[in-house]
Amino acid sequence: MGDGVILRPATVADAPGLAAVYGDACLHGVGTFEEVPPGAEEMAARLAAVVGRGLPYVLAEIEGQVAGFAYAAPFRLRAAYRFTVEDSVYIHPDFKGRGVGRALLTRVLADCEALGLRQVIAVIGGSDNHGSINLHRALGFEMQGVMSGVGHKFGQWRDIVMMQRSLNGGAGTAPDGPGLALSGV
Repeated sequence: MGDGVILRPATVADAPGLAAVYGDACLHGVGTFEEVPPGAEEMAARLAAVVGRGLPYVLAEIEGQVAGFAYAAPFRLRAAYRFTVEDSVYIHPDFKGRGVGRALLTRVLADCEALGLRQVIAVIGGSDNHGSINLHRALGFEMQGVMSGVGHKFGQWRDIVMMQRSLNGGAGTAPDGPGLALSGV
């Protein structure tokens, strides 16, 4: 990744830029199965929900523009999943292929490891989403499977690819702390 890239925690003030990047993914990509782009207010609420759990939400900025973002969110809300998160990475189309995604995901993984988490799950929209699949593979994620035709976007049935990476010894040792505070049914 070239000079001039700033990685930093995302803030509420970044919500319009987050909405622009994610909105493009909603309208033009299969990395998310969301079809209607959320506005800045909704993105701010989503950011607050992640950060409120103490999880990383990292932004890449190039020359004052949001080049991309990545975060880790709870994988599921039941207590037994408290050491597992799901990552998300979205890159502005003008900055794809420049190492921004790798830098962002590397930072999120390091932050998750520092939190004592044990598993990171990638749920990648589109089995033909080679950029995301290759990024995750390059950062140590292993293929866990493909769920065929579970989403319908752009007039076609779309797969999701499940990948996983262990942190802090994964399931090989007992957890070191309480994990994430989760609630739900």
